[in-house]
Amino acid sequence: MSAVTILAGRKGDRAMAQSEQSKPVDWVNVVAGSALVVGGLLFLSEKRRAGMAVAAAGSALAMISQEETVRAWWRQFPVLVDQVQHLVSQAQSKMSEFAARRDSLNEVLESVAVDHEQTLS
Repeated sequence: MSAVTILAGRKGDRAMAQSEQSKPVDWVNVVAGSALVVGGLLFLSEKRRAGMAVAAAGSALAMISQEETVRAWWRQFPVLVDQVQHLVSQAQSKMSEFAARRDSLNEVLESVAVDHEQTLS
């Protein structure tokens, strides 16, 4: 039985290998991935400008091959900007509240310090 299982597995592997060979190679993805790898290697080898340029070209090629994904992100971009703007406004209001509380606490502490100095003298 184990010999049959092994043979059946090998036949499945051959069929899978043949189906993978019949698929056309997507050269845009290959070039984009290669450009990203080369850009990373250039960046790590302290050739930062060349690395950034090659990585940017690879990213552009990757975006070209994923056109629908980029379009979906572009449609969602205004929503994301609104969400970030809302978070920033919330953070600003909280910082204003903290500043107001800090000022009132400083006033209280100064008045306590003045009262303490008056009682000591």
